[in-house]
Amino acid sequence: MSALPKQRRRVLVRALPALLLVLLALTGPLLAPHPVDLPLTAPYGAPDDQAVLGGDQLGRDVFSRLLHGGAPLIATALTVAVLVTGAATVLGVLAVLRPRLGRWVERTADVAILLPAVLGIMLIALAWPAGGRLAVAAAAVVLGTPYAVRVVAAAAAPIAATGYVEAAAAGGERLWYLVTREVLPNLRATVLALFGLRFVEGVYVVSVAAFLQLGPQPPEADWALMIRENSAGILLNPWAVAAPCLAIGLLAVSVNLAADALAPTRTDSEAVL
Repeated sequence: MSALPKQRRRVLVRALPALLLVLLALTGPLLAPHPVDLPLTAPYGAPDDQAVLGGDQLGRDVFSRLLHGGAPLIATALTVAVLVTGAATVLGVLAVLRPRLGRWVERTADVAILLPAVLGIMLIALAWPAGGRLAVAAAAVVLGTPYAVRVVAAAAAPIAATGYVEAAAAGGERLWYLVTREVLPNLRATVLALFGLRFVEGVYVVSVAAFLQLGPQPPEADWALMIRENSAGILLNPWAVAAPCLAIGLLAVSVNLAADALAPTRTDSEAVL
C-alpha cells in the first residue's frame, strides 16, 4: 500500500516542472506587462524597472516577449510529437502483426532515414514558401516518423511473438483487437518514451528552422526566433539570448522527465502481461 503513494509522488515531482512550464507558456500572454512590439529601451538595453530582462535588438521588452513566445513553440512541438508517435505506433505494430506489410514499411523507413534531417526541413519549407511554422511541423512529422516506426516495431516484435498474442490470432481475433488489446497495453513505456523524445525533437526542429530563417518569422514572438534575432547583442544584454535558451532547455528536460515518470515500472509491466 505504501509503494503506490510513493510512486505517485515520484510521478508528480518529475512531471510538475513540465506542467508548470506549459501552464506558464499558455497563460504568459495574459501576464506580460507590456505589448510585444512596443520599444521600451535602447537596443539591447540593460535590465531596469520597466524591462526586468532588458531590451532586445529593437528595444522591446524581453520578458514580455518571453511570456508570449512559449505557446507557439509548445503547440508546434506537441503537434509533431502526437502525430509522429501516433503514426509510428500504428504502423510499427501493424508491421509486426502483418509481415508482408511490415517489409514495405521497413523498406520505406530505411530509405527515408537516409535523408539528412536539416536538408529535409529546408527542402519542404522552401518548397512551401508560405507554409511558415506549418511547413516546419510537416517536415518534422515526415522526417521523424520513419525512425520512430523502427523503434516501435523493434519493441513490438517480442510481444507479438508471445503465446497469448499468437493464441488470440489463432482464435480468429481481428487485427484491430490484436493491436489495441494485446500489443499496445504492453508498449506503454516505449510509446511514452518515444513521445518525450519526439517532443524534444519538435523543439529542436523549430529552433533549427528559426536559425535558418525558416518557419516563424519576425516580428513574431518565439523563443527560438528570439535567440537568432538577439545573438548579435549577447554581450550587451545576455538575457535577450539566455532567457529563451533556458526556457527551451528546461522545457525539453522537464517533458522527458515527465514522460519517463509516467512510464510503467517493471512491476507494472509484469502485471499487464
